[in-house]
Amino acid sequence: MTKTFCQSCSMPMVDAHILGTEKDGSKNSEYCLYCYEEGAFKQPDITMEQMIEICVPFLKEEGMEENAARAMLQKHLPELARWKTVS
Repeated sequence: MTKTFCQSCSMPMVDAHILGTEKDGSKNSEYCLYCYEEGAFKQPDITMEQMIEICVPFLKEEGMEENAARAMLQKHLPELARWKTVS
């Protein structure tokens, strides 16, 4: 599987088990299982700012400094499919 990123949280999706699912159980290659399940977002009303706050601790666990993680997400998330339509 080619390395892609969840179009909601930006998590690297390096294996098929990380992919979200559609209503029929098929895999969705755009969104991870933490963001998308059975054809819908798990947190449909979450804002991009809230998503950043959820993602920062995971990046810190990977060794990134909090301010750097937040800055990277603030730059990268608006480019993802889920957030491009949000004004």
